[in-house]
Amino acid sequence: MTYRCAIVGVSGGRAHGHAEAFPYMPRGELVAVSTRTAERLQAFGDKWRVAARYIDYDRMFREERPDLVLVNTPPTVRLEVLESAERHGVPGLIVEKPLALQGEDYQDLCVFADQASIKVAINHQLHFHPRRQILQERVHAGAIGAIRTIRASARMNMAYQGTHVLQAIQAFQPSPPVQVSTSLMAGAKGLQVTPRIHLAPDRLAAEISFADGAVAELQCGLNAPYDDPEDKRVNMHKQIEVAGTAGVIHWSMTGWRTHEKGQAAAGRHVYAEEDILGQAAMCEAMFDWIEDESRVHPLHLPAALRDFRLMLAIYSSGLSGQPASLHGPPAPRLLDSMRVHLS
Repeated sequence: MTYRCAIVGVSGGRAHGHAEAFPYMPRGELVAVSTRTAERLQAFGDKWRVAARYIDYDRMFREERPDLVLVNTPPTVRLEVLESAERHGVPGLIVEKPLALQGEDYQDLCVFADQASIKVAINHQLHFHPRRQILQERVHAGAIGAIRTIRASARMNMAYQGTHVLQAIQAFQPSPPVQVSTSLMAGAKGLQVTPRIHLAPDRLAAEISFADGAVAELQCGLNAPYDDPEDKRVNMHKQIEVAGTAGVIHWSMTGWRTHEKGQAAAGRHVYAEEDILGQAAMCEAMFDWIEDESRVHPLHLPAALRDFRLMLAIYSSGLSGQPASLHGPPAPRLLDSMRVHLS
């Protein structure tokens, strides 16, 4: 079966990443695109040879009847697209991160998730990078024993790439987080409103405790380490290290290494090559879920909401200077509180 796919929002590079991945999807075909700027719409449609072009995504859903929609709008436009897709019977969406910005829109999305029938996943394509898949499977199979510590980082802020890092922690660590033990934040430049609206502190460090006793150390922003100090692109420095009772694995945007049962191994990979395959595999997993209710996408909306609740707890701990629970409603107006606290 071939699934009819559409893209909403083409201003950023991720939309082009989606389009590049379609030749690697046995079951996916890009048939329509929508964005609010006519000039960008025509340029994108011409480049990728997409004939059906819409300024109004609601009309696109109604007329094209896509099976899967890839959503690349700013966080402030997430919920209205989800509601429109639900209203028009779209089977599945893959939505760009960050899922939300603070507690209020997070709670609105929780209400939507409880009531909606549409299948939604979040665009954490790194989960499906071939090398990440291999390492995740090895950790789950017990190759490094019981997990004791995790170190994860990204040099872009929490809203830009920190959600990738939180998802990576949960991808390797099956035990649920129970508390943000401590969090430190600095810098308010990233909290200024921009067209992309990826609002977060400039620098953040946090410690997360898990039910099995493991601890994760998280760094997001300009305090995070470089993957390759020679590469000055701020987006190219996401990495995670997982240490267990019997070994260690490390993954980054450019390479990997393992130490299992006294044996060390390492290698390099090309991020662009991994990414296009990750994008395709992420969509193929959504096709599986559309075909079979039991094959739930690993990046499904409830899992993403749990990750986002953890992010809100990190913010709360940074503001209070105290440990923060993941239970109960998040504190109100966190962005405003951080602007005041960090200015």
